[in-house]
Amino acid sequence: MRYFTNKVILATGGSSGLGRSIAEAFAADGAKVVIVGLEPEVVAEAAREMGRAAEVMGLTADLTRQEDVDRVFGEVAERFGGLDVLVNAVGRTDRGRAIDMTPEQYLDLLNLNFLATVRCTRAAMPHLLARRGHLVNIGSLAAKTAPRWLGAYPVSKFAVAAYSQQLRLELGPDGLHVLLVCPGPVSRKDERLYPLEGLEDLPQRARRPGGGARTRAIDPQWLAQRILRSCEQRQPELVVPMKARIMFALAQLWPSLGDRILLRYT
Repeated sequence: MRYFTNKVILATGGSSGLGRSIAEAFAADGAKVVIVGLEPEVVAEAAREMGRAAEVMGLTADLTRQEDVDRVFGEVAERFGGLDVLVNAVGRTDRGRAIDMTPEQYLDLLNLNFLATVRCTRAAMPHLLARRGHLVNIGSLAAKTAPRWLGAYPVSKFAVAAYSQQLRLELGPDGLHVLLVCPGPVSRKDERLYPLEGLEDLPQRARRPGGGARTRAIDPQWLAQRILRSCEQRQPELVVPMKARIMFALAQLWPSLGDRILLRYT
């Protein structure tokens, strides 16, 4: 029997992108999967496709609204009686100069990228602690370092990284496993560019996924498998590519050197 057989996993943002790849990987490992997304048609289609090989529950919710979060976790508890894994994968990226971002733009991205994680984590925590479960927070390389042109995105992901460490220190002794995942650009079917309106001074390369980072796009299915294995081993962090850790360490010891490296590779 595989490690996640019959365990219950909830993935926010689980109807598309990396969140869906993670949900599919858990389903293939024998888990009962709950996917949460914003668009009913997309959620229904993803649940239908995944449900051919696993028990899947699809729920539609706006996770910036507390009442939606309460409803989601109430329905999960009613159907499955508990939860073993919460994957906080919902979120979006951003583009623009930090100085041009308004307070309202920062609040908007923090609400989705960080506070949705806080809301879902608080709702899930009684279940996770009861089962010595797993909390998986999807950060970014931008949760460890702040490149140019990414607008409010690094601020929102730094918050996720700090929250993950605090939870690990405070609730790890009670049995909670916290995994912070910090990937570089993840490959997508749509290599869309960010719009030009109001961003005329933004370099063309910075409009692409990863904001112009000079690193190979990560296969989401491969990353999802790495996340599952990291949960089994109860690892605290997963940084991809691994060599990025060298830059993080150098930037902590010598910030000016870290800045020069970041300017060169982004």
